[in-house]
Amino acid sequence: MGSTEGLAEWVRRAASGETSAFSELYRRTRPLVARLVTGFAPLDSDEVDDVIQESFVRAFRALPRLKEPGAFEAWLLSIARNRARTRLERKAHLRRLEDDIADPEPEAVPPMPESLQLERDIEVVRQLIAELPEGEEKRTVHLFYIEGELSAREIAEQLGVGKSAVTMRLERFRGRIKRELLRRVLAGRWE
Repeated sequence: MGSTEGLAEWVRRAASGETSAFSELYRRTRPLVARLVTGFAPLDSDEVDDVIQESFVRAFRALPRLKEPGAFEAWLLSIARNRARTRLERKAHLRRLEDDIADPEPEAVPPMPESLQLERDIEVVRQLIAELPEGEEKRTVHLFYIEGELSAREIAEQLGVGKSAVTMRLERFRGRIKRELLRRVLAGRWE
């Protein structure tokens, strides 16, 4: 690992911006950080690598603020420990969310026939198209979804605009539909 004083010299050099000093600090301290992070058993090897990388990035960015170069190893290990804990907390939080989403006993709501659901969804889309202000976006969406026979390229040619403009308008409209459907589902009603 090298002496603490030798490491402190590399820390001072890195803090002053010497690129090779960063490489040397990484080479000398990575095994120590890897042993620490690997000790967080629930992390898989990719997560361990990510935590190690995040730890060095944070440490190297904050290196000029380190007041005592001799404290670099302890400081770096503290950063790595915090990064690993944060990763574990996020992982546990995602697991809880997945468990909540995969609730095996959803509320007892009689299923709606698929054909009726499709009709309602189509009606919502038509209603949203009708509510759009008059203009190019409404014309584009109408050609694509209501008439439904033209491709984005053909619509672009018909309207005299680039295909990317048509694609952007359709994406914006799809985002609007998703938000509206989510709002209605959360409100528990269909209008």
